[in-house]
Amino acid sequence: MSTTPESAPIELLVRQIRAEAAGINAYELVEPDGRPLPPFTAGAHIDVHVAPGLVRQYSLCNDPAERHRYVIAVLRDEGGRGGSRAVHERLRVRDRVAVSAPRNHFALAGGARKVVLLAGGIGVTPLKAMAHRLQADGADFELHYCAKAPDCAAFCEELSELGGHVHYHFDGGNPANGLDIAGMLAQPAAGTHLYYCGPGGFMKACGDASAHWPAGTVHCEHFKAPTVPARAAVATGGYIAQIAGTGQEIMVGAGQNLAEALQSAGIALETSCQSGLCGTCKVRYVSGEVDHQDYILDEAQRQSFLTPCVSRACGGRLVLDL
Repeated sequence: MSTTPESAPIELLVRQIRAEAAGINAYELVEPDGRPLPPFTAGAHIDVHVAPGLVRQYSLCNDPAERHRYVIAVLRDEGGRGGSRAVHERLRVRDRVAVSAPRNHFALAGGARKVVLLAGGIGVTPLKAMAHRLQADGADFELHYCAKAPDCAAFCEELSELGGHVHYHFDGGNPANGLDIAGMLAQPAAGTHLYYCGPGGFMKACGDASAHWPAGTVHCEHFKAPTVPARAAVATGGYIAQIAGTGQEIMVGAGQNLAEALQSAGIALETSCQSGLCGTCKVRYVSGEVDHQDYILDEAQRQSFLTPCVSRACGGRLVLDL
């Protein structure tokens, strides 16, 4: 199984569904024949093929040392795009579900003297896996879990095994009564790395509070594209997308979505989030100036890769390694 290509879905068995908190179910997925699953690192996620044409990304929240199962947790969001509702309503114990091999855009960086994990609500899922890894490594870390109330906090039983590393902050629905994020992050200690994940308001609070931290010490993962003012696109005109392998040229009009233009031209390209968050559509490019609008690639990766669901060329010609 470890050699399964990233693009090939794996059919897993829903072994257990557990109500973890208000509106949150945890789903344990295993190989039907009991074989080990592809390994994953803390912070990784999988694509879950909930229904035909409906793919969603969920963080793996169990201990990365486990090879016999994947565990995801899904908060039912009545105001969302329908993915979480479909998971809650469709998936049942003993069902088979197709998932991708794990991908990680939110990995733990090496060399930290101390790690601070800040979780807002369902944002605890990737951070829980990180906490398991850090505990196993004997690292100095603390996990701060912010939620509305105790019954809204998932995995409390498992997190209790981490002892004094875990701190809960319940605000009763008013963030002013919860963790003082700005105060906590005001003075970054040398060698400390911060990881945070949660809903939009929580993400903004953490981002604002850590803006002065040293470069490379702050890491985050968005579940939804930020609601802060959109980054200005520098590309407004049309351009040519060329397929390196065949020489095929595709005209991409001004304002046209690159992923959709490729798909319309018969190029096989899988997409999911349509917001530059999941990496499902990530492709390598050979040449061209790119207007990157994703939220997952670092500057080094952007020299070779782009996410066509949101990014495009700044005019001229973009040669794709397809």
